[in-house]
Amino acid sequence: MKRTALLIALLLAVVACSPVDTTTTSTASLESTTTTIASTTTSAPAATTTTVDDGFPVTVAADNGSVTIDSRPTAVISISASATEMLFAVGAGDQVVAVDDQSDYPTEAPMTDLSGFTPNLEAILAFEPDLVIASFDPGNLVEGLEVAGVPVLLLNAAPTIDDVYRQIEVIGVATGNIDRALLVNGEIREGLEAVAAEAAGAADGVTYYHELDNTLYSVTSQSFIGQLYALLGMVNIADPADPDGASFGFPQLSSEYVVTADPNIIFLADAVFGESAETLAARPGWEGMSALESGAVVELDADVASRWGPRIVEFLQVIADSIMSLQPSS
Repeated sequence: MKRTALLIALLLAVVACSPVDTTTTSTASLESTTTTIASTTTSAPAATTTTVDDGFPVTVAADNGSVTIDSRPTAVISISASATEMLFAVGAGDQVVAVDDQSDYPTEAPMTDLSGFTPNLEAILAFEPDLVIASFDPGNLVEGLEVAGVPVLLLNAAPTIDDVYRQIEVIGVATGNIDRALLVNGEIREGLEAVAAEAAGAADGVTYYHELDNTLYSVTSQSFIGQLYALLGMVNIADPADPDGASFGFPQLSSEYVVTADPNIIFLADAVFGESAETLAARPGWEGMSALESGAVVELDADVASRWGPRIVEFLQVIADSIMSLQPSS
C-alpha cells in the first residue's frame, strides 16, 4: 500500500505544480542546426569539409521549461515508469542505460535501484548520463543535474490524454526518434478509436467508480484516466466530488458517498494490494451495492491503469471488455 500512497501523492504533487495548459495539445519545439566537421590530409592543400546533419542540437519544451540537447543522447536515464515505456515505444531503448526501480515494463528495460519517488542525484550521475527524464522533482533534482551539465526533462504526470501525446513527441524529438514517436501517437489514436467503436452503445451511461486505494482516492473525468472512461460514454460518480478541480482530478471520497452513488460497476486499481469484491463487501454498508450484487467488480493491473503512455489503449480495452461481458446474451 506504501507504493499506492506514494503514487497518489506523486500524482497530486506534479499535477498541482504542472504549468501545462490542459485545454490544448502542446508539441515539442525543434530547433536544429548543422554540425560541420572539417578534416585535412597531407596530400591535399585545401581542407575537405564533411557535413553531418542528425537533427541536433534540438530544443524541446518540457515541464521544467525549454531544454536544449546538443547531440543525440546515448546514455539516457529514466526515473519515470511512464517515460521508460515511451522511450522503448519510440525506438530509443538502445539509448537507455538505466531506469528506476518501478520501471518493470518492457522487460528489457535496464532496471536498477534508482528511485523515481526519492531520486538521488549522486546515484544518477554515477551512470554518466547525457539525458535524464523524470516525472517528479522533490526540489533539487533538476537544479543539480543542470549544474552538472546534464540535460534533464521533467515530464509531470499527464493531466490529460493530449498530454500523453505531447510527452511521447517530446521524448521522440529529444532522443532523435521523432518519426517513430509520431507513428506511435497515430497508433494510440487509432487504437482508442477502435476500442470505442467496438464498445459503442454498451457502456453509454453506465456509472462507475475507479478506486486508486482503500482510502477511497478516485479519479474524475478531468484526469487522463477519467477521460479514457469518457471515450466509452461512461459516467463517473467522482465528478461531483471535485466540480472546481480543487483536487486536481484525484478526490478522496467518503464511504457514504460511494454507497449512495451506487455505481453500476467498480474498477479496482488497488487489487494488487488485496482489494477485491470480498473485501469491498466487508466494508460497512457496501454489501448491498448494485455492483457487488451483480458481480460487476473488475480487478485492474495497477501499472496499466496508472501509467500514462502507449498502454492506455490496453487499459481502455480492459474497460470495454469488462462492460461488454456484463451485457445480457442475445
